[in-house]
Amino acid sequence: MPTQSTINPARLAVFRQLFQAVAEEMGEALMRTGFSPNIKERRDFSCAVFDARGAMLAQAEHLPVHLGSMPMSVRAALAAHRLGPGDMVMLNDPYEGGTHLPDVTVVAPVFAAGNEQEQPAFYVANRAHHADVGGIAPGSLSLSSELFQEGIILPPVRVVRSGELDADVLGIFLRNVRTPDERRGDLLAQIAANRTAIVRLEQYLARYGLPELERYGAALQDYAERVIRSLLAELPDGELRAVDYLDDDGLGTADVRIALSLRIEGESAT
Repeated sequence: MPTQSTINPARLAVFRQLFQAVAEEMGEALMRTGFSPNIKERRDFSCAVFDARGAMLAQAEHLPVHLGSMPMSVRAALAAHRLGPGDMVMLNDPYEGGTHLPDVTVVAPVFAAGNEQEQPAFYVANRAHHADVGGIAPGSLSLSSELFQEGIILPPVRVVRSGELDADVLGIFLRNVRTPDERRGDLLAQIAANRTAIVRLEQYLARYGLPELERYGAALQDYAERVIRSLLAELPDGELRAVDYLDDDGLGTADVRIALSLRIEGESAT
């Protein structure tokens, strides 16, 4: 890991903006090519860049609810598949880092030129809310008592292989939704957004080289950790508690109580 003395602060700021710009450009591509109002108008999506380990480097300011779960979906995709050039994995399983089933995540690797047989240099991913993914009610937001009622459950599955769309996987997905043409369009928009990011990161790799990008990517992660630790250090020692409630189903049968507890002891927090 780089030490603070070897990192140029001005250059660190430049690389922060470079990685952030990739995520933001992904979002623009997704919004402009998406088919549904969910994506084109509501902008219910998120885009992010990850390092070779699947740890987040940058995420655009699209939808905050996706901030914590996107890295878990990427890790699930990497655990399930060894991705090669041109491959992409899609998933929506809440037990694999997803949120609710309409949120479909697409993950893709980025390789440095000449190292296509090695470990990817980066990964990119985007998550978009599809207007319907099957289930017992249109829109896939039903009053369900089990996950299977909400729609099709996608474990990490390779939807693009060596740059070619897997027609069998796509066919299974589209056969289980009410609006297949729109779903196909939105999924292709997600694939296009990842390809936009891949092109941009390949340009960065050609210009700056992998070692420099890795060094400043790790420095950004270290900086983020120091910022969070400094904020936690300002909190007094002790235990903080809070209680909140989710909306019920109107029938009083699905009221959910959330209890949060945070213990502050010196520089550690649990």
